Amino acid sequence: MSALPNKKDKFVVVGSQADHAEKINKPSLSFWKEAWLHFKKNKLAMFGALLLIVLITMAAIGPHIVKYDYATNDLMNSNQPPSKEHWFGTDDLGRDVFARTWEGARISLFIGIAAALIDLAIGIIWGGIAGYKGGRVDEIMMRIADILYGIPNLLMIIILMVVLGQGLGTMILAMTITGWIGMARIVRGQVLQLKTQEFVLASRTLGADSRRILFKHLIPNSMGPILVTLTLTIPTAIFTEAFLSFLGLGLNPPLASWGTMASDGLPALEYFPWRLFFPATFICLTIFAFNVIGDGLRDALDPRLRK
Repeated sequence: MSALPNKKDKFVVVGSQADHAEKINKPSLSFWKEAWLHFKKNKLAMFGALLLIVLITMAAIGPHIVKYDYATNDLMNSNQPPSKEHWFGTDDLGRDVFARTWEGARISLFIGIAAALIDLAIGIIWGGIAGYKGGRVDEIMMRIADILYGIPNLLMIIILMVVLGQGLGTMILAMTITGWIGMARIVRGQVLQLKTQEFVLASRTLGADSRRILFKHLIPNSMGPILVTLTLTIPTAIFTEAFLSFLGLGLNPPLASWGTMASDGLPALEYFPWRLFFPATFICLTIFAFNVIGDGLRDALDPRLRK
């Protein structure tokens, strides 16, 4: 009896081959790598990041580009309009507005970043402990935070300015006394959500103590919302500094910040508008940059918002 012909030769396999069925076509990406790829697709967020880089670079080198010092008075050249000699014009004391603008950028950005980092440190510790411990500890800690949050912020700042005197350190302290509460609430909510997960139970079963579980597992897994909150805290601090300086509670002269420059330029708005235009414009651009970066990070770090 002759052998039957091989019927497999009469068929053509359509689709994937058996030896390629289990092949991984897309490379494995870490969470942060995938988040970065999604962030780069957000054109507005990338524009904000580029704008922020330009502002920080100019804050670093801007005062050294021109030959004028930001604090040197020259009454013979007071209130000069923008020109080749003074790119942003001069103020009522003849000081170069370009040099003062970028010197003010240093102080405004420093105040915003310093206040945000202090809020970050206190908020992570306070909110992390409250969320992880829970129960009575959580109740006491968060009621303390609620009491502090209920105190009028402006009143507390004015009292501190009167008691400690106006200055850079006093302003940062005044903004951080209650500024950490929002960060603490974000961290607490994330820790409450994550502490019942299986990886926390496994770590506790293997003998990890509470501090290791909190700072090795829970906080790192909460970094998405924490980073978004941080990027939104910085422009809030910058705007608060500008607002306080506008009220006359800012830095002592001859120190310059965008807030003090805007306060000095407002009375001269009708005749010398450049004195208010430049600091106000850069305040707006900085706040815009941080806000769109925060929105981009929120979309990139939250898998539910990724498209």
